[in-house]
Amino acid sequence: MSSFAPDEYARRVAAARARMVEKDLSALLIFAQESHYYLFGYDGGGYVFFQCAILPADGAPVTLLCRRPDVAQAQDTSGIDDIRVWYDAHGANPAVDLRAIVAEKGLGGGRIGIELDNYGLTGANYVRVRDALEGVGDLVDASDLVRALRIVKSAAEVALIRTAAALADDAVDAVFEQARPGVVDSVLAAASLSAMLAGGGDVPPAGPLVNSGSRALYGRGVGGARDLQAEDQIMIELAASYRRYNCCIERFIVLGTPSREQRKMHALVEETLSTMLAAFTPGEPLGRVDEAHRRMLDAAGYAGQRYAACGYSLGATYRPSWMDVPPMIYAGNPLEVRPGMVFFPHVMLGDRDKGLAMGLGNTVLITDNGAESLTRLPLDLMTKH
Repeated sequence: MSSFAPDEYARRVAAARARMVEKDLSALLIFAQESHYYLFGYDGGGYVFFQCAILPADGAPVTLLCRRPDVAQAQDTSGIDDIRVWYDAHGANPAVDLRAIVAEKGLGGGRIGIELDNYGLTGANYVRVRDALEGVGDLVDASDLVRALRIVKSAAEVALIRTAAALADDAVDAVFEQARPGVVDSVLAAASLSAMLAGGGDVPPAGPLVNSGSRALYGRGVGGARDLQAEDQIMIELAASYRRYNCCIERFIVLGTPSREQRKMHALVEETLSTMLAAFTPGEPLGRVDEAHRRMLDAAGYAGQRYAACGYSLGATYRPSWMDVPPMIYAGNPLEVRPGMVFFPHVMLGDRDKGLAMGLGNTVLITDNGAESLTRLPLDLMTKH
């Protein structure tokens, strides 16, 4: 059931261990489900409780500590052979089981890396781990160790993202097909999900965002359905997911006749996004993209209506977010743009006073020559009478 060949996983683990040696780490305590998936192929959801993979730097086998419901999935999707179970019980503390594994493998006495910045390790569980390993080893924040490896995608990963891109296009087409007065906007969200799943995709890790009316100004989804009106606006921002790899797209639909202001906003957003895409230059800082974003919108008088960042990295992620961050695209970000990186740059405007919104976004693959848009849909304003 693994998404990649064994030799690709072996290369990833070897690269992680090399970085561990550079940082003088005896082991890495892996709590991020994204890291489990990237290094070992393990595709699960147990990260919402307490789940940790212990990766020794010396080449010894990895050990996974998880709950009983996750064992079969870990066996089928990963290359991990040593799977230990902690059991739910009053007063159970899996950090104590983790300490026993560290001691058993002789990994104490030095620096032990731990992934802190992820959804798989709550503050309460970190305190448990910190207390359990007191005197065993020095915990060092290594949140960026595997994440840094994941930013540049392999050819096999790019192939999965291209499939996700086609599903994202289909999802937007499905939304447009269903959009008409009298339909509740939740029907549009359902149509997008149906298109993704019917095409062989996964349930995405968030969304989709299909906000209509005044809610088109929102940057997040909102509970409760709304009836579409004869004159209406719909902001679509969604990620299609294939083998957990995400591809985002953002488009805007106007029901009825677009106003002069809406056409003006769309023209500006389209020109701004095109300028941003041209700013993705291998070898240059990522922050140049947001500098172009700010320059265009601010010069047009929209400084107070734009976002402070204009996109983010994409990859394979789990709930609650399709955003694979860091990195974010913001002015001053020094990260060097490199071929194989995948980003979702987008432009969103919200005029609160006039109740008007506008947005566009494409997922791009960085190549030797710049940024390749992975979507087939044009950037045109989508209108429907």
